[in-house]
Amino acid sequence: MKFDKTEKGLAVALAIAALLSFVVPEWAVFLGTLAVSKCLVVFGCLVLWRTGLVSFGQALYFALGGYTVGMAGKYLGWTDAVLLTVLGTIVAGVMAAIISMLLARYREIFFAMFSMALSMILYGVLVKTEVLGSTDGFNVVVPTFFGYAPEGTELLISMFMLTLLVTLIAAVFVHRYLSSTLGHLTTAIKDNEIRVEYLGLSVFKAIQFKVILAGALAGTGGAITAFSVGHVDPDAMAYWTVSGEFVFITILSGTGSVAAPFLGALLFQVVRTYAFQYSPQTWQLVLGAVLLFLIMFIPDGLWSLVRRIRNKEVA
Repeated sequence: MKFDKTEKGLAVALAIAALLSFVVPEWAVFLGTLAVSKCLVVFGCLVLWRTGLVSFGQALYFALGGYTVGMAGKYLGWTDAVLLTVLGTIVAGVMAAIISMLLARYREIFFAMFSMALSMILYGVLVKTEVLGSTDGFNVVVPTFFGYAPEGTELLISMFMLTLLVTLIAAVFVHRYLSSTLGHLTTAIKDNEIRVEYLGLSVFKAIQFKVILAGALAGTGGAITAFSVGHVDPDAMAYWTVSGEFVFITILSGTGSVAAPFLGALLFQVVRTYAFQYSPQTWQLVLGAVLLFLIMFIPDGLWSLVRRIRNKEVA
């Protein structure tokens, strides 16, 4: 199996991040885990965005992944991080497959609003269901890794390593998918659906697959986030503002490469953390100001800066 420059670059960057986890403070490792886990969700948003679709409902699958981990640990006693992450991915993917049969019929603002409405339905269910912890949620079991049960700093680093590995696999898969014939349909569908149909290809099935892929990736991100935070609750996982964060990161990153979400997610996590620390009452205003600056001066996202630098080097 051959790897291209993008895949090799990602592997090297994540390997460096893994090594740094042994020397940087614990809080940096924790923030890095949250940032990288959000990349998984943004990968799905990137695929949809290239198709001309904006989803404000990725929190639905994100929450399903997180709550699957929490419930399996609480009621079944399962603790293995790999097993539960896979389970969260499957549950979110199955739900996305069901929803895609209806959601794939809509476009533009209708797609965005319908996806958000479905997410808010789940939010309402979680808030009203005492078995699921209602508004308070519940704690997630401490993860193990194939029988190995690390504690303290070792647990934090182990979770970070798992997150890096899973995200690298997802990034390579998404990159190869976007580089394939089916992946190239994303821009073709965005430009002219009728012409795609004339080629004998089903736009409906293509969008269905993209919704399922985005949902499964969001479920994976939700499962890892649940383990990292150690708690799940409706406001942190299913509320529409959570979906807004993923859209924010997608805009911040740009859709030029699968490497872009890493830049956007890291910057978002840093800005949000420091904004909340130094301006807890108006941190949303700071995030809004960053987004406004981006739209005005870097409309194509952070990755466009990388592209400009490359073009100058070639010239």
